[in-house]
Amino acid sequence: MNKGIVYLVGAGPGDPALITLRGAECLQMAEVVVYDYLANEQLLSHAPATAERIYAGKIGGRHNQGQEEINSLLVEKATEGKIVVRLKGGDPFVFGRGGEECEALYDAGISFEVIPGVTAAVGASAYSGIPLTHRDITASVAFVTGHEDKEKGESNIDWDRLSLGGGTVVFYMGVTTLRQNMQRIIEHGRAPETPVALVRWATTPCQQVLVGTLSDIADRAEECAFKPPAITIVGEVVSLRDKLQWLDKRTLCGRKIIVTRAADQAGEFSSKLAARGAMVLECPTISLVDPENWQLLDMAIRDLSGYDWIIFTSVNAIRYFFKRLDALGFDARAFGNCRICTVGSKTASEMHSFAIKPDLIPSNYTAEGVVEEFSRLDMHNSRVLFPRADKARDIIERELKKMGAYIDSPVTYRNIFPERLPPETLFALEKRSVDCITFTSSSTVKNLAAMLGEELLLDMLKGVVVASIGPITSKTCRDLGLKVDIEPDVYTTEALIQSIEAHFN
Repeated sequence: MNKGIVYLVGAGPGDPALITLRGAECLQMAEVVVYDYLANEQLLSHAPATAERIYAGKIGGRHNQGQEEINSLLVEKATEGKIVVRLKGGDPFVFGRGGEECEALYDAGISFEVIPGVTAAVGASAYSGIPLTHRDITASVAFVTGHEDKEKGESNIDWDRLSLGGGTVVFYMGVTTLRQNMQRIIEHGRAPETPVALVRWATTPCQQVLVGTLSDIADRAEECAFKPPAITIVGEVVSLRDKLQWLDKRTLCGRKIIVTRAADQAGEFSSKLAARGAMVLECPTISLVDPENWQLLDMAIRDLSGYDWIIFTSVNAIRYFFKRLDALGFDARAFGNCRICTVGSKTASEMHSFAIKPDLIPSNYTAEGVVEEFSRLDMHNSRVLFPRADKARDIIERELKKMGAYIDSPVTYRNIFPERLPPETLFALEKRSVDCITFTSSSTVKNLAAMLGEELLLDMLKGVVVASIGPITSKTCRDLGLKVDIEPDVYTTEALIQSIEAHFN
């Protein structure tokens, strides 16, 4: 059997967007992913669903698997002929024990490739606004382990040069030995008033920065129970943070926000919240699937040019409709002279992606807005197609029929419950650590209530800011007993984000 290959991929310091293009490529090829505690689990989404995922992390100094076991695991999987990705936090060759793993692979005759990552010191420096070097302050920087091997007997660190050189010193994973390390630097000649910064969970929305001096940083860390994982930056460059910090100034910095959209729709919304500094917990309460049968929609598509109007009230309706249109062997030419109404700017934009310009976009992004627009037209004997979700409101059908229109409304997709809610979201709600929850449709509200139970939902959301995308969703919230704190004037996710920013600022 041909032996496989192992890719040692640096996952970066925490922000999943900081992985290299090559690192993402390797994950996309992976048949096995062995990942550790400091590798952001969101990166696993790059790997195929069929890839085996093995956690080999280390939490609070306790190894889930020892290094020898990890080495053997990599050799074993590669010997089976598999493509293995060893996903390591930071950079594999900077305090990542990547060298030891490569030696084991070399000894076993296994091919390997090392893909560098943004190491913790560099990530923490950039995201905390503390440059490691500065032309007016220092031209040197040293990376030092905060934990030396206890079995070595004596230190391999040259404390004299480290302390007297005047350059920036960065300790990796040294929170538990902070007092000892700071005292050693002072004892070897560095001034006690030298600025120090601790950076925890660098580059993530959870990032925390604690600033002090060599003489008092350990006391400060104990007072606020500053926990690992964190790095320690020592040097005059720390004083530049007041000017250069940028992450902390984001409008939603440190806010924990739950997004309840369907899993395949949450990405863009979540990314925009995260870009504003929020820690986003995705909690899909909707799973979108095909209708139980396509018969009615197929009949409508085959007669598409015979309709006067087609109404799309959501991006999902367009996507599922065009998927079926393509499956039946048709394209946009099938619309003929049929005019198109889309509800909302996002829905219109989705239609533009198929090179079709909507004929009508109601100014009010609700079913009532659609009815109001069509009430201005002569709809008598008009044929209208309304591809809809299985749980859509009936107001459009009902009111257009009153206007004399003939309307067909085939189910184009179904809205079902996901199998379960993410445990990290439930844990955050139980800990009362959530700042805001967003609802972008009535279905997201109803489904969450059904999955949790109405009583538990109300209890868990006590003190949590409720952000609703519009009046229909808000009414559903209120009907369940929830107080709606945020509702934008324009019913789009972008407007919802802006309203959330305004509320917290």
